[in-house]
Amino acid sequence: MRTAARVALTEGLECVTLRRIAEELAVRPGLISHYFPSAEDLVAEAFAVASTGELDSLLPAERPHGTPAQYLARYFALSAGEAYDDISRLWINARHLSRYRPVLRDRVAEQERASDDRLEGLIREGVERGEFRTDDPRATAIQILVVLDGLGAHANTDRGDRPEAVTRMAVTTAERELGLVAGALTETALPVVPG
Repeated sequence: MRTAARVALTEGLECVTLRRIAEELAVRPGLISHYFPSAEDLVAEAFAVASTGELDSLLPAERPHGTPAQYLARYFALSAGEAYDDISRLWINARHLSRYRPVLRDRVAEQERASDDRLEGLIREGVERGEFRTDDPRATAIQILVVLDGLGAHANTDRGDRPEAVTRMAVTTAERELGLVAGALTETALPVVPG
């Protein structure tokens, strides 16, 4: 699955085929089809593995060091820029293909809910600790994710002339919706640990 997820991230879901993954692993396609009888199942699982890895990297379920504000700042720092473009392209690709592929459509919906849940949990924790103020952590999480998705939709285009206000739009939205002062989610960021 790691191989299929890598191919999906770097080349697109259309390149995740039984034959292609078998070639990458130097095995017969029959071995792959033993575990994934249809290419649709393989594609959906490749997307799920890649997007779960992204979520775990950007917003870990376990957050032993730091505050909710620091983890949210870290989330924005990691999800900005070219390093995030492959996963943005994968989401664009998956959402498009899911119109025609029910198994993938179900996986996309599952992964969207997982992202919503993870961010809502972080926001709820921040509200409980008095760091954030919002009456509806779920709606706030979804607003932030919609802005990030909108910015991610430009992963295939040159963004060199994007105004700073647009680049910071997700952070600005989060700060506004969580009752934080401007800049709070950039000043409190945890150091980004390679991994």
